[in-house]
Amino acid sequence: MAFGWKVVYDGKTPPLGAAVAPDERLSWPRTVGLGAQHVVAMFGATFVFPLIMGLNAQLAIMMSGIATILFLLIVQGKVPSYLGTSASFVGGAAAIYSQGGAPADVTGSILVAGVVLALVGILIHFLGSGVLHAVLPPVVTGAVVMLIGFNLAPVVADIYWPQDQWVALLTMVAVILMAVGLRGFLGRIAVFLGLLFGYLLSWLLDVVIGPITSFDPAAGEVTTHDRVSWAGVKAADWIGFPPVSDPDAGVVGIHAPNFDIAFILLMLPAVIALVAENTGHVKAVAEMTNRDLDPVMGRAIAADGIATALTSSVGGSPTTTYAENIGVMAATRVYSTAAYFVAAAVAILLGFVPKFGAVIYATPGGVLAGITLVLYGMIGLLGAKIWIENRVNFANPVNLVPIAAGLIVGIGFDTTGFFSVTDDFTLGGIALGTIIIVAGYHLAKLVAPPDADGTMMAIGHPGAHSEDHAPPQRGSHGPSHRDGKDS
Repeated sequence: MAFGWKVVYDGKTPPLGAAVAPDERLSWPRTVGLGAQHVVAMFGATFVFPLIMGLNAQLAIMMSGIATILFLLIVQGKVPSYLGTSASFVGGAAAIYSQGGAPADVTGSILVAGVVLALVGILIHFLGSGVLHAVLPPVVTGAVVMLIGFNLAPVVADIYWPQDQWVALLTMVAVILMAVGLRGFLGRIAVFLGLLFGYLLSWLLDVVIGPITSFDPAAGEVTTHDRVSWAGVKAADWIGFPPVSDPDAGVVGIHAPNFDIAFILLMLPAVIALVAENTGHVKAVAEMTNRDLDPVMGRAIAADGIATALTSSVGGSPTTTYAENIGVMAATRVYSTAAYFVAAAVAILLGFVPKFGAVIYATPGGVLAGITLVLYGMIGLLGAKIWIENRVNFANPVNLVPIAAGLIVGIGFDTTGFFSVTDDFTLGGIALGTIIIVAGYHLAKLVAPPDADGTMMAIGHPGAHSEDHAPPQRGSHGPSHRDGKDS
């Protein structure tokens, strides 16, 4: 890919209704400004999700910049997108920790999932997207995405909420009001603004009413402590690399991944979610830029897999294309990849500021509770969005029965225990639920009569959609062009 973008509109702001193509740019000052806007758009989710997964946020932001550059090079600049931290792995990380795993087990499992995602992208590139839709139709991808999101409810209830329920509740309300009430770009960074609100609220409560007596995850028990402690911020250097992991000191940073087959199986369902997510995002970009990007669909998915494997190999977090940044492009109609290279460079530079990372780690648990209440629910409802946009027919038992069983196992199982295959090998709810959904769907499709009309277990009103009486295989449509992300 050449780095010579064509300057258009004399480098000035495009006229109303005009657009800047991926291989074009405005003046460098304007391009830098757009790049900074992309940094703000990706920032909130990119550092919130590493915190939730027990990984280093400073390292995650640095590696997201490197991952974005790698992605743009692999897709040859044809798919403008930023690779931020993926939410799809949060459920797997929570399950790994609940089984006694460590951050190295999380990143090792993510690395393997990244390799699998890259292989899936390569297959799609050579075999075409039809194989993707045949193996993972919308009814399956929607169910797995929903399972991952709703499986995380106990994380909020058991870990974050007890730390400060009132700050959690007020932060949640702030995020909801800003996401709905603010327009344009500000509405798209409502999570980030909500985090700032909760951070400031926690500090004000410390000043006005003093410390709180609640569960302290650092101490592992109920203590009396300030909501916001900047002791780590004061001690951190201004310039330096992200820290190296030191388990004895409770520091998580750069580290080598560890591989465990049981933990790897807990992470693999995220691959399905990422395939659906990347496909939807590439189609959204294709629609906005009025270009056929199907030929590079496989490249984009493989690039995300390679980037995820690279970032996790040093202890970083997994990546995915970001709908927040796609939203910025939709608002500005500037699709220049030059702006994304600028955003990536800024993210890398932020990774060399330890004091910045310490500020992130000082985020109060109550604030994270309020944000994750919204984010986890949005991840789950994205699965329903995939169903609705692809008009999945749940009057058909092929769609209804295996999905119903898999969701209940996946959502409820991690709160009650694990499925023991052997004494040393167990499956958590996400892994077992995904197996039931994918294998159950294809098994049901195999044994269903060819003239099945979906009336054996009719749910809803038959005939409500044009596809209600279609045979089961008609459900295998590709993700909607409007399909977007969680975060």
